[in-house]
Amino acid sequence: MSTFVLVPGFWLGAWAWKDVVDDLRASGHVAYPLSLTGLADRAHLLSPELTLDDHINDIVNLITFEDLHDVILVAHSGSGGTVTAAAGRVPERVARVVYVDSGPVPDGMAQIDLVGRETVEAALVDGYRFPFVALESHPGAAGLTQEARDLMAARATDQPLGPINQPIFLTGAVDKLPKTLVSCMFSTAQIKDLMSQGHPYFAAVTGPEWQIRELPTSHWPMFSRPADLSALLQAP
Repeated sequence: MSTFVLVPGFWLGAWAWKDVVDDLRASGHVAYPLSLTGLADRAHLLSPELTLDDHINDIVNLITFEDLHDVILVAHSGSGGTVTAAAGRVPERVARVVYVDSGPVPDGMAQIDLVGRETVEAALVDGYRFPFVALESHPGAAGLTQEARDLMAARATDQPLGPINQPIFLTGAVDKLPKTLVSCMFSTAQIKDLMSQGHPYFAAVTGPEWQIRELPTSHWPMFSRPADLSALLQAP
């Protein structure tokens, strides 16, 4: 039996992991899907004062207050940097970090710089809320059913700017933890090419502590291939 903590990417909450969590629990595992402050069921806490530390503490506090150990900590998409920083604060409680179409943000860089600062700032509402994207024009939407698209559009909430605009500073404590990259939009060959080019998301995906696994599907595999994603999360 393993213990999973699952952190969603931009605009989503714990609800997004439902099918994956149901599958993990049916297989006998313990699973904690998490909504970060200001999002989903915690959208009432959205404010311009939110910081990266708030989101890091969401993860760290869940792990420590539930007294979790040997955690498989799962990051989707834009939560990669936050999850990396959180794992670095409690490395003794983390067995593995899994990046689902995601990656560790380089030390000193903000998540917004990987997404595209100009793109985010142009879309901001009230100066601090980043609205959900139009899936029709998103390259990662291929593979999503209309039902999944409708669900995401109905439940997605604005992404707070503060946490993604703050540089992430790492201690190195997470460096030697086992890590898995589950790649949905890129093949292993494409990832290795990006690694060789020094792409910020993939430059660090080197060394014996890393595994790369392909899951060809949409950028949101928890909707398009939840059972297969669950199986990959459970794989050694």
